Amino acid sequence: MRPPSDPLSIRLTWDAGADTSIGLPAYQTAGAAGADVRANLAQGDIEIAPGARALVPTGLRMEIPEGFEVQVRPRSGLALKHGIMLVNSPGTIDSDYRGPVGILVLNAGEAPFVVTHGVRIAQLVVAPVVQARFALVSELDETTRSASGFGSTGRF
Repeated sequence: MRPPSDPLSIRLTWDAGADTSIGLPAYQTAGAAGADVRANLAQGDIEIAPGARALVPTGLRMEIPEGFEVQVRPRSGLALKHGIMLVNSPGTIDSDYRGPVGILVLNAGEAPFVVTHGVRIAQLVVAPVVQARFALVSELDETTRSASGFGSTGRF
């Protein structure tokens, strides 16, 4: 495991036609777990109607070291103020993916939302990956909970 003083390097390139002046993903505070990534809209703003979704380009491609992933998570301010969520949250960018990074946004609000060029649209969290071995067995060990499902561990 890397010590906190030894940052992990995520290599980035710009897509052709991307506006490089909007900057790379960046941590907004010293204690931030997620780096904000911006919408890179060479084709103009994107209006998302209530209940609709859109793929928002970032203009970036990335090279993530093997053994890590980048999780794409919503920004809490956009969720609270506008009902903007990410459809597959958290999304995962795998270490072997080299294509364009897009943010799949859903408007769960009551009004149309306009994604403007350069707006901080999501946050990226780098996380270690553990790959498991899946084994088929004839039965599973019992636990106190066993097959009790949704809501079984408490009142709410």
